[in-house]
Amino acid sequence: MSTMPVIGQLTDIQARPRRIWTQSISWVLFLVGIFIYTQFSVVRHKENPEDRVVPSGVQLWNGIKASVLEPAEEDDALDAGATTVQRVTHSMVWKDSVSSSRRFFMAIVLLIPAILIGLHMAVFPYVEALLLRFVLFLDKIVALSLLPILFIAFGIDEWSKIMLMVIGVGPTLMLDTYNIAKSVPREQVVKAFTLKSSNLDVAYRVILKQILPQVINSVRLNLKPLALFLFAGEMIVSSDGLAYRIGIMRRHMGMDIIIPYILWVAVLLFGVDALLRFVNRRLHPWF
Repeated sequence: MSTMPVIGQLTDIQARPRRIWTQSISWVLFLVGIFIYTQFSVVRHKENPEDRVVPSGVQLWNGIKASVLEPAEEDDALDAGATTVQRVTHSMVWKDSVSSSRRFFMAIVLLIPAILIGLHMAVFPYVEALLLRFVLFLDKIVALSLLPILFIAFGIDEWSKIMLMVIGVGPTLMLDTYNIAKSVPREQVVKAFTLKSSNLDVAYRVILKQILPQVINSVRLNLKPLALFLFAGEMIVSSDGLAYRIGIMRRHMGMDIIIPYILWVAVLLFGVDALLRFVNRRLHPWF
C-alpha cells in the first residue's frame, strides 16, 4: 500500500518534482545504457578477448587517447618533444572537428536567407503566389538524389557538401517560417498599419520579432538533418571531417574510434542546441 502514493505522484499531471529529483532522474537512462553496454562487452570479451565490435573500457580509452593526442594516418607524425597542446591541435579529432564545423556553420549562415524568404512568402501575397508552390515541390525532392548534380556544378570540394545541406534543409525551413508567420493574427497587422507602419515595418518589426523564437526552435530541430546531409557528403567524397573518419575506421573495424566519434558528434550538436536555447532565452525572455 505504501507504494500507491509514489505511483500516484508519478502519474500526477500537476506534480512538481524537486530540482534534485529532476536532476537525478535525468541521468537514469544514461546509466542504464552504460550498464547494458558494459555487460554486453563483458560477455563478448569472455568469448573472444580480442573482440573489437563492442570495445571494452580499456579499448575505448585507448581509442580516445589516440583520437585526441595522435595525428591522422595521412598526416605527418609529431616530434617526440611536442607539448600536449600541440598534440591536441594536430590530432585526428581536432582536424576532423574543425573541418566539419566549418562546413556546418557555413551552411547555417546560408540558411538565414531561407528564413527571410519564408517570412516574405507569408507577408507579401505576390511573393507567396510566386514561390509557395515551387518551394513545396522543391521540399519533396530527395536532396541526396541531387548529389551528382552538385558535384558537377560545385566540384567535389567544400561547396558541394555545403550546398547539399542548404538544399536539404532550406525548403523545410522556409515552409516552417511561412507557417509560423501565417499564424500571426491578422488583427495585429491591421493594428500596425493604423499606427502608420510601413510594409517592411510590419514584416520585420511586428511579425519577424514575434515569430523569431519559434524560428530559432525550428533551426534547433533541423540541426540533426543538417548533420545528416553533412555526413552523407563527407562519407561519399572527402579527405577530412568527422564522417570521413568514421567511414575510414569502419573499413578497419575500428569501433574504439567510431564510438567516441559518434559520442563527440552528439556532444557538439548538443552544445549548438544549448547555445541556441540560451540565445533564445536572452533575446526573448517573454517567450
